[in-house]
Amino acid sequence: MLAIKLQRVGKKKQGSFRVVVSEKRSKMSSSIEDLGFFNPYSDKLSINKERVSYWMKEGAQPTDSIFNLLVTAGIVEGKKKAVHAKSKKVPEEVKAQPAQKPAEQVAEVPVEAPAEKPAEAPVEEKPTEVPVAPVEEKPVEEKVQS
Repeated sequence: MLAIKLQRVGKKKQGSFRVVVSEKRSKMSSSIEDLGFFNPYSDKLSINKERVSYWMKEGAQPTDSIFNLLVTAGIVEGKKKAVHAKSKKVPEEVKAQPAQKPAEQVAEVPVEAPAEKPAEAPVEEKPTEVPVAPVEEKPVEEKVQS
């Protein structure tokens, strides 16, 4: 399957990209045709509109990033696609709301209050004392010079 995607070129930490047609699963070096370039640092975009439309008619699918660039350039019409992965975390508001069932399935069931446990007295922690052995002093011997 063919894809229109970005191929990174340029220096370290100053990448610019070529817009190329290549196999969907191929790596950077194997491209069929160069369609233009995109430099994100200067926001320059140059794409050959005729060749992009030709390859899309042939069945090449643009990646999400390329699709958004084509929408920005006015080559393709539509809404931009979300490129970044969405968070899998559930917002707190959704967690707080219980899941609601359709009205037909809801049955009222009496809920018993849980039995209360007797309150426990707080436990005071005392610092532990470690016994220290006394240090024995040895007499100092003096040397006599003759």
